[in-house]
Amino acid sequence: MISRTQSEQLFAEALKYIPGGVNSPVRAFRAVGGQPFFVNRAAGCKLWDVDGNELIDYVLTWGPAILGHAHPKIIAAVKAAAEQGTSFGVPNPLEVTMAKLICDLVPSVKKIRMTSSGTEACMSVIRLARGFTKRDKIIKFDGCYHGHVDSLLVRAGSGALTFGHPDSAGIPAAFTQHTIVVPYNDVEAVKAAFSANPGQIAGIIVEPVPGNAGLYLPRPGFLEFLREITEADGALLIFDEVMTGFRLARGGAQERFHITPDLSTFGKVIGGGLPVGAFGGRAEIMDYLAPLGPVYQAGTLSGNPVAMAAGIANLQELLDGGAYCKLEELGEQLEAGMRDAAKSAGVAVQFNACGSMFCGYFTGEPVWNLADAMKSDREKFKKYFHGMLNAGVYLAPSQFEAGFISTAHTPADIEKTVQAAAKVLRTL
Repeated sequence: MISRTQSEQLFAEALKYIPGGVNSPVRAFRAVGGQPFFVNRAAGCKLWDVDGNELIDYVLTWGPAILGHAHPKIIAAVKAAAEQGTSFGVPNPLEVTMAKLICDLVPSVKKIRMTSSGTEACMSVIRLARGFTKRDKIIKFDGCYHGHVDSLLVRAGSGALTFGHPDSAGIPAAFTQHTIVVPYNDVEAVKAAFSANPGQIAGIIVEPVPGNAGLYLPRPGFLEFLREITEADGALLIFDEVMTGFRLARGGAQERFHITPDLSTFGKVIGGGLPVGAFGGRAEIMDYLAPLGPVYQAGTLSGNPVAMAAGIANLQELLDGGAYCKLEELGEQLEAGMRDAAKSAGVAVQFNACGSMFCGYFTGEPVWNLADAMKSDREKFKKYFHGMLNAGVYLAPSQFEAGFISTAHTPADIEKTVQAAAKVLRTL
């Protein structure tokens, strides 16, 4: 039996001073039972907890560690930047470098504004869309999570879904009255929303590949449809690429699926492990932001030099060599291996994957939206999660979260993971 005595002691202490003992709800392990472990070191694709246990990590800081943990070039960039000062509160050259890099890599983005989190980016992009179009209503999809923004925390995914309370307490009904929620991949529902609200919809915000209710993919033609109906109505198409941006391709999901949104949000990978978010898009829309336009948005730590340095190093390393080819190959190896393991064990599993993102659902039916995802057997997932954790493999502690692969993973790591899964699945 693996010992986690020190983690248990730390968690007991944390409970005294931190609500639930954690600083983000999903970390509490409430969805899978048991107690969270505490980590004091990470390198490559491995974590080491405070008790010395080694784990292959498929959470990767919930996505940012696409090169693995503690990549030498990112660490060097952070050290060099910190030596010059950790924060200025005035413009710095690294902000310009980052902005140019993102605009060069994502053709739909002509101008970009940095923030300190993905939540802040999504909050700001919605305000901008409403200000630009002079319309109030926003369409979102159930199961898609766009940060803990009051107006968007309606039938959301991620931690809210994990706990079975998609709508948070503390949000007045008036804050969400202009948010229209429809099922993902449902063309007719979107058409009905536009028909019922003519000339009132500012835009659609969507995770092009939803990764906060597990992971499911757009049906062929769905994203193209969203582009067409927004253009026809004068609404804006907003891609939330906080998770998919620079992970599914150099230009994110919009490059992978050949769609050009009006606005996009980013985070995760562009921070290299530090807190960063961003939103950008068409120049005429972005110029509606203060100080040029009437839409106000600001942030003391936006464009923080240390965070910019980490993110630039992360992106530049991804562009050198065959990083994306390697991620695709590892993703294909994991997908094939997990499908074989489930089949061999006789367990019904839907293994959804897109590049270096993945999720396995314990159901015999395809998963295309939140309703499909909710059919997954969460009791089986709990047993599977703890079985894999005891085998030295760390997956997200919730059925409703995506997993991630990094360039630091090797075919041997993937094979070890598949072998562990095969053994655990046979016990379910």
